[in-house]
Amino acid sequence: MPFERNQSFTCREPELRRLRELLFTGHATAKVAIAGLGGVGKTQLALELVYQTSAERKDCSLIWIPATSNESLEQAYLNAAKQLGISGWDDDKADIKRLVRDHLSSETTGPWLLVFDNADDVGMWVDRPTPDSDRLIDNLPKSRHGSIVFTTRDKKAAVKLAGRNVVEISEMDEAGGQQLLRNYLVDPDLLDDNQGDATALLDRLTYLPLAIVQAAMYINENGIGLRDYLSLLGEQEEDVIDLLSEDFEDDGRYRDLTNPVATTWLISFEQVRQRDPLAADYLSFMACVDAKDIPSSLLPRGASRKKETDAMGTLQGYSFVAKRSADSAITIHRLVHLATRNWLRDKGLLARWTRRAMARLTDVLNNADLVTREWRPFLPHAYYALGSGSGTEEDEERFALLHGYGLCLYYDGRYTEAETAFKRAVGGRTTKFGADHFSTMSSNVCLTVTYHAQGRWEDAESLGLRVMETSKRVFGEDHPTTLRAMNNLAAAYNRRDQLARAEALEVRVVEGRKRVLGEENPETLISMNNLADTWKRQGRWEEAEALEVKLMETRKRVLGEQHPDTLMTMHNLAYTWRFRGRLDEAESLATQVLEARKRTLGEEHPATVGSMNNLAWIWKRQGRDAAAVALMEECVKAGGGALSSDDDIWASRKALAAWKAG
Repeated sequence: MPFERNQSFTCREPELRRLRELLFTGHATAKVAIAGLGGVGKTQLALELVYQTSAERKDCSLIWIPATSNESLEQAYLNAAKQLGISGWDDDKADIKRLVRDHLSSETTGPWLLVFDNADDVGMWVDRPTPDSDRLIDNLPKSRHGSIVFTTRDKKAAVKLAGRNVVEISEMDEAGGQQLLRNYLVDPDLLDDNQGDATALLDRLTYLPLAIVQAAMYINENGIGLRDYLSLLGEQEEDVIDLLSEDFEDDGRYRDLTNPVATTWLISFEQVRQRDPLAADYLSFMACVDAKDIPSSLLPRGASRKKETDAMGTLQGYSFVAKRSADSAITIHRLVHLATRNWLRDKGLLARWTRRAMARLTDVLNNADLVTREWRPFLPHAYYALGSGSGTEEDEERFALLHGYGLCLYYDGRYTEAETAFKRAVGGRTTKFGADHFSTMSSNVCLTVTYHAQGRWEDAESLGLRVMETSKRVFGEDHPTTLRAMNNLAAAYNRRDQLARAEALEVRVVEGRKRVLGEENPETLISMNNLADTWKRQGRWEEAEALEVKLMETRKRVLGEQHPDTLMTMHNLAYTWRFRGRLDEAESLATQVLEARKRTLGEEHPATVGSMNNLAWIWKRQGRDAAAVALMEECVKAGGGALSSDDDIWASRKALAAWKAG
């Protein structure tokens, strides 16, 4: 054997039993592959099998061949031929692999177990070195007395070499991880006295045996505690990679191979890159977004569906990613995610791939359906990409993603977070392009809207006026950005009771948008909606109602009944009918809106809470006091921090208190 048995190894009993069931069948040469992520303990499992076989079957020949390269394989075959006493092994012209094959295939040889460790490169097995030579897979011995075991990181290679006889091993469970850590710690009291830290550490290391052993060695060598090592894992990416790349002595590894977790996967990354470029692209892309629940639709497109399927199969074959079904989200192993980022950083590719991920996310967020809220699965990935340090801090891809991310947060009712995103976009674009640039002003326009949603009308008026004047000067009065800024400023005037100024500005916006965009353009309809609101605040209820009825029908036809803008008009019209005493019609419409918003937005979205408030008031006006109180209680509970402004929260609570008091 090439090295001593590691007495501290915690045996995987279920996997070991499965191996023994598949081997030594006595009918034909049994071939079994052990597959799993680098560092998960494949070699140790094969070693345990060899030593148990040695103890139980004294007549069994045991041959161990490292298959890490052609050179290591040739040398191992030569050593095996010598130890087996095969005639002609020392002949320089002899085909050693054929000699070993023929010897083990002979019925007189007796039982044998042949292990090929690290058989990751499937090309080494199925390609011909020269046109006249045999493939390595064709030189495998055949005997009913023999068994062959392969260990490999690549499940595709495992299937190619062993058919369906593949034993997959994954990270350890809680008990196995605890025992392995105990076996390697010099001071086991560290584990007994700090069970919480031990559990947290094993979780951070994803119960990966090599990572656990490495951590224990580092703790032993530096005389630190489990919590100290945990804190080191919480440092910056580069520092964590350095920690995971710390070398250590381990009798259970080859002397010419690297031990550290981070570096042991570099071999696999290179194999993936050479074998399947699209799989390498997937891995690089996924390293730039959150590791969990990555939608398949987010990944770069391949030349064909088959290429995409093959690429994902390659990554699953290496246990880099997990995917439950063809259409489900993908999760990349946490430490693989970290190591891949390091791999990209070392090759100078991290910034390029981060920009590519940001551009793709921006496209998805800007084109997602407002009705179904399609963007929600993508928001964690946008958040990760924006928060990762990758050398893209001054790039337009980052600013564009901040803008798109802010819009989705706004539509989801997360106004404070949206404000932060827009402010970052404004700051970056102002520095890079200047305050007068179109993209800078677009982000400022959206920032104004978040002030509206939070009831910060003074801030909205100040910023809106500044943006409008700048846009007029740079683009002219009829430019869409100018009209957007005018519309937002008019809304601020409205809520600050400057109604004449609001109406004058809104009339100009409606006329400008009709002329530039058309009468049924969604933005034209928005400005008409705002004008109707101003008329209501001026007491012009009849005119407002007529406009809102027209708006509702137009939006239903143009946008659909479930679109947020359509629901907003229906909500406003129900409010108008409520004040005009048309309570039955108001109730019917308000109920439709509330049900639709609960279904599409959720119960705590500000718009949903606003619908609850409106319907509760309608019921109160109808004399349905108990129902009104119950719904207003639900409104206050759901709206706690979700209503648009503190004034709305206060008004709802005040109404509820008054109703309860009779």
